[in-house]
Amino acid sequence: MPEIIPNWHPMFVHFSVALLSLTVLLHLLTKVVGGALQNDVRLVARWCLWMGAVAALFTGATGIYAFNTVAHDTPSHLAMIEHRNLALPTILFFAALAIWSFMQRLKVKEASAPFLLALLVAGGLLASTAWHGAELVYRHGLGVMSLPDAAEHDHAAGHDHADGGHGHDNLDSHPAGDGENMSEEGGETGESVIHLHKDGSAHQH
Repeated sequence: MPEIIPNWHPMFVHFSVALLSLTVLLHLLTKVVGGALQNDVRLVARWCLWMGAVAALFTGATGIYAFNTVAHDTPSHLAMIEHRNLALPTILFFAALAIWSFMQRLKVKEASAPFLLALLVAGGLLASTAWHGAELVYRHGLGVMSLPDAAEHDHAAGHDHADGGHGHDNLDSHPAGDGENMSEEGGETGESVIHLHKDGSAHQH
């Protein structure tokens, strides 16, 4: 596993984001539904918060390890600091909310209005933290062991990402003689070649 994933942070972060995002939505949903369904939703919401808070502790610990070990440059280092400065308060916030929720459960009380308001604030922090964390990977390439070299990639005729598999946008990229370039006489490629394009236009050289 370490040879595939440079650090363990990605293995925990998805659980944290999923569970904590879900707990925000479910706690709000308890104010919409009623009856027995409300009790079910409240139960799931609480467990998502409790499990998400525990997962967030592991996410934070592995994130700190990644912060100190992953290869990076100056721009990505600044982005890492911004992500860390958002992540640590978010983790502590949700940990406090989990304790608050557990205390409410012991007193057999529903989630109070201040609790829901604090949960919404925590949800906003979570979204911002997750956004900046995704930018570290998809914008700065942190933790990525290799990147594809698009310049070395070539499709066979009729296989293109851009138009659903019906050929490349620029057919001149293929060598003459593959069915897309024809000579003036219609036989073998000669000195004068007509290039046919998908839009029906052609030019000769």
